[in-house]
Amino acid sequence: MDMTAHKSAPILSIKAIDEEAGTIEGYASTFGGEPDAYGDVIAAGAYADTLADHAAKGTSPKMFWQHDSHEPIGRWTELSEDDRGLMVKGKLNLEVRRGAEALALLKAGDIDGLSIGYRIKAYSVDTETGVWTLEKLDLVEISVVSTPANENATIASVKAAKAVHELSEMLKAGDRLTERQFETWLKGLGFSNAQAERAARVHLKGQGDLADDADERWSRFTRALMG
Repeated sequence: MDMTAHKSAPILSIKAIDEEAGTIEGYASTFGGEPDAYGDVIAAGAYADTLADHAAKGTSPKMFWQHDSHEPIGRWTELSEDDRGLMVKGKLNLEVRRGAEALALLKAGDIDGLSIGYRIKAYSVDTETGVWTLEKLDLVEISVVSTPANENATIASVKAAKAVHELSEMLKAGDRLTERQFETWLKGLGFSNAQAERAARVHLKGQGDLADDADERWSRFTRALMG
């Protein structure tokens, strides 16, 4: 399973275009502020480790068109964090059809977005609000995009995978949560109200049945999420 999630920067993230040189510059990601539509906030410094790792290896996140790994359109030449977020500069490959098309569309103002592809390395969750603070990210690629990626699907897949692992360990260890805590946490991970409510009922029923086998409780729990 591809565990790379996508997140788009605010509209007008590209702030400078040099048509002759084929270079672009802008914010690929911003820090803090209000949680986005999926309940996430990116912490300042979230990219420090991954940028240092790329620098040490002499590599850079890939530049793709619309998150399509089959369509590289150039390379990112400078990446740095400032108080606002992740600032990037890149050079489009104008010998590649998509690269030339991207430049034409950017110049005309028909597209103006950047979107990152990343893996979550460290995070924290506020169990009261369900807000995720992404504290450390592994930056895989940065795409030029016409419209925001389907974050609801891609980010939910990453969060669901982490939830499966963590909740499995919790259930097997016999940890107990109130129904409200459990529902709030699941909803914060991107599960629907109905999924969270069903799973909470199954989880609480399992907590009260000491003779119940942990693996069977976990099986019922995952079926409730998928139902």
